[in-house]
Parts: sequence; structure tokens; C-alpha cells
Amino acid sequence: MLQTCTMTSSEDFIAAAASMIVLQGWGDGAKVLMGQRAAGAAFMPSKFVFPGGRVDADDHTADIPNLLSPACQTSLHLHPVGGPISPRALVAAGLRELTEETGLQLSQPRASALRFVFRAITPPGRSRRFDARFFLARAQDFDGDHMGFSAASGELSHLQWLPLIDARALDLPFITRVILAELEANLTAEDWVGTGGVPFFDNSGPHPAFLRL
Repeated sequence: MLQTCTMTSSEDFIAAAASMIVLQGWGDGAKVLMGQRAAGAAFMPSKFVFPGGRVDADDHTADIPNLLSPACQTSLHLHPVGGPISPRALVAAGLRELTEETGLQLSQPRASALRFVFRAITPPGRSRRFDARFFLARAQDFDGDHMGFSAASGELSHLQWLPLIDARALDLPFITRVILAELEANLTAEDWVGTGGVPFFDNSGPHPAFLRL
């Protein structure tokens, strides 16, 4: 049976989650979609983040096309925390959260439309902990109001497309800042050139570790 979270102590849960890094354009001119969490949010209040959230039970049975390359699927299966979780459930969660928070919906699915580019587990001592996978997507693959976000739920405010360098100047969680730097270093005019595997900040155990999946 697939699991969506694990308990590392009597009061400390790590929930599976997925975030969508949506880019408008590519290469040096790319802009990334960011939004601000509410000041009263229990997790990362007032921070600017990528759209995303935890995996729900319905995500395991969601009817979605295969949007990942075989290499990305293999990487998503590595180093399970608390039990395996399917790549399909993670993608379903990321797409669902993107639609809820921005109103954007996948239009014409392409093979390998998404790329698994980062993973991070929230360190101990935080109000909530997540085992988050980050997927890179292209804005052109989504329908909806790309500028006014009129169908957004309101969970994220100040939704906007920003050049990567401008996004890094926002009030960001540490891991979001790291991911934006990784994007700047790996985007070219035509493709993503990340090498050496998917970066993984593993805070699941007693000692933090940086791995490549």
C-alpha cells in the first residue's frame, strides 16, 4: 500500500508533497511563477513560494497522462521515506495544487512535459514537515488566465511572473532560494542541462545530508 507520510517521532510527521516550477519563456529571458503565502499560514507565513502542496488520498487514483521521462520516474523512486509513493501521485498533487492556487490547467499533455529537478525534506523543529518534490514545467502547456489568475483560489496572493534574478530578491524560504539558483545555473536557450543527478536535501534522519538522485 502506498504511503503519503511517515512519523519520525510521536509528534513529527513528514508528508509527501509536490511543487510546480512553471517557467514562461526559457534561457536567460525565463520568468518563473511565484505567489505569496498568507501572513497567518501555519507553514512559511508571508513567504513567496512555487505553487504546490501535500499529496492527498485522491491523488493516488487520479487519471492523468504520463508526463515524466523514464529517468525522472526512476529518480522519484529512490530513497523512499516512510514507504514508496508513485510518481503519478506526486505529479497529480502538483498539478492539482497548481490549478487550485493559480487557476492554470494542463492543456495538451506532452510526453516528458514535466521534469523532476529537486527534492527537499523540511528540517526537524518546524511546524510542518514535507518530503517535497519539485517539477519543472513550461507555461505554454497550461490553459487559463496567465496574467490575472482570475480562477485562482486566493491561497497564494501576489501571483506573478518574475525574471529569476528578481524572484531571488523576494522574501523566500531557504530551499526556494537554492532552487532558483539551480535554475539560473542550468537553463540554456533550448534545454535544461542539469548534470550529476537531482539535488536532494535529506533531513529525514538525525543528521542532514545532501545527495544526488
